[in-house]
Amino acid sequence: MATESHSKHHDSLQSICYKRGSLQLLDQRKLPLETLFLEIKGADDGWHAIRDMVVRGAPAIAIAAALSLAVEVSNLEGFIGTSDDAASFLNSKLDYLITSRPTAVNLSDAATKLKAVISNAATSAFEAMSVFQAYVEAAEDMLKEDVAANKAIGLDGATFLRSHIKGSKSLSILTHCNTGSLATAGYGTALGVIRAVHAEGILLRAYCTETRPFNQGSRLTAFELVHDNIPATLIADSAAAALMQAGRVDAVIVGADRVAANGDTANKIGTYSLALCAKHHGIPFFVAAPLTSIDLTLSSGQEIVIEERSPKELLYTRGGLGEQVAASGICVWNPAFDVTPADLIAGIITEKGVITKTGNVFDIKDFIHNATSHCCK
Repeated sequence: MATESHSKHHDSLQSICYKRGSLQLLDQRKLPLETLFLEIKGADDGWHAIRDMVVRGAPAIAIAAALSLAVEVSNLEGFIGTSDDAASFLNSKLDYLITSRPTAVNLSDAATKLKAVISNAATSAFEAMSVFQAYVEAAEDMLKEDVAANKAIGLDGATFLRSHIKGSKSLSILTHCNTGSLATAGYGTALGVIRAVHAEGILLRAYCTETRPFNQGSRLTAFELVHDNIPATLIADSAAAALMQAGRVDAVIVGADRVAANGDTANKIGTYSLALCAKHHGIPFFVAAPLTSIDLTLSSGQEIVIEERSPKELLYTRGGLGEQVAASGICVWNPAFDVTPADLIAGIITEKGVITKTGNVFDIKDFIHNATSHCCK
């Protein structure tokens, strides 16, 4: 079971604190009023931390899952079995972790890559510990790679906005949910772009929605923006259209939990509404996500499984943790995500550049092929 830590030695914007054999996750349900870290001792702790939204954000979920199992095997004593037994043990744990939150593709993508590492290690190793060692090293590499990818997304996004948006010397950007350091291993995706735009001195103001019902915007994004001294304003979800109508938004940038091959994007509930409003007001709408968020096995967003969360998140304050505010007996529909059609999206900002449309269509498969071929030469 996860245990609590009120350590004062953590960076408040570092949601994942890891060293080999030890993992602590910032309990984001407590922010912004309390900084509490939970000690994660294994895959079971990791599963519950993800499911209960101690950690959230597609990239962070994948890293937390991978590292929770890394901690478990690092501290495993007396494992009896062959290298194949070790591989079976790890694969079973990864399958279990995938069930914690099904919509975010980063988690299943990470599991697939880690299973490949496990298979290769089991083929060449004679001892179980060698397989475990290979897994731990691969999980640690994912942590490093995520931070590097996020910084590249920020730079790519800032460069693109500066060259493609009229009046880009003074930009106001609206974002939704939380896509910053708290949703990733560090820096962020959509919020990473905002950070980079601010660093270049061309950000007039960032606007963040409160993002009901779990309030990731008001609790987490606002917390990060204030921490980094970025000029920012919090708005009610229902105020976004009025803000755009008033001419106060130059671009909308959101993250993604899963992007289909045609560009349809699943993200936090309310994203689709923002995209429709942006389209009506002629405001470019961008998705910022690493390539690991793209699922080429899905032809469109209609195939994306949408997680539904507990009615308590709507019936009670604080995302279901506070006092009751809704009438007893009322039925609740509480999807965690919605799907924004590709025709509402101007571009997808990745660590390998910005995916734009040829005509009115994204060719994401070709972009990924070219990007990965280039990096392998």
